[in-house]
Amino acid sequence: MDVEIWSDVMCPFCYIGKRKFEHALSQFAHKEQINVVWKSFQLNPDMKTEPGKNINQYLAEVKGWSLDEAQRMNDRVKAMASEVGLTYDFDKAVVANSWDAHRLIQLAKQHGLGDAAEERLFLAYFTEGRDTSDHATLLELGTEIGIPTADVQQMLASSQYAEAVSQDIYEAQQVGARGVPFFVLDRRYAVSGAQQPETFLSALDTAWTAWQKANPAVANLSTDGPACTPGEVC
Repeated sequence: MDVEIWSDVMCPFCYIGKRKFEHALSQFAHKEQINVVWKSFQLNPDMKTEPGKNINQYLAEVKGWSLDEAQRMNDRVKAMASEVGLTYDFDKAVVANSWDAHRLIQLAKQHGLGDAAEERLFLAYFTEGRDTSDHATLLELGTEIGIPTADVQQMLASSQYAEAVSQDIYEAQQVGARGVPFFVLDRRYAVSGAQQPETFLSALDTAWTAWQKANPAVANLSTDGPACTPGEVC
């Protein structure tokens, strides 16, 4: 059963939501039959990369807040991240357009590394203070998670996967995503925001029950336990 997750690299609640969903999935009885599909979403497509400006400054300007107000808000988000084992450093976070980071994620998905790309980019942005729009940084991160260097170089030197990013953004509108993170289970049930693990687990149970009824042959398959194969003497 597919679980599609729309997110943006610069969304602090997306990383928190990822951890909470992972916690719920670890407790789900049928976790081995869940296919997590990461989807692209841009919170601010027109954002310009500004390496000399941190998120506190950017938020103050966009919201019309004082720098102290922005700092206090981000301190609350930082505390939420800490509760799920994440370390956020908003003083180091670089204001960066996420378009090319999303193209890297789309490339990573072709290599079965979508989740690894999301995780690495979140860490780079929120903890390490890396510029996730910088091509040299994206090349390093993509290669680090196992994407062939030549594939990353080719993507960055072209417009590859731009259509895939745009398609995900279009689909977000179709499924009713107005913000991220946005979780869609089996294209039937949606969970909006970084909910508690209990909420995700309940949604997984509900969606699985419906999916199992629609796909009884697949749902009843198990790869665990001893088995015989054709031509083998058991």
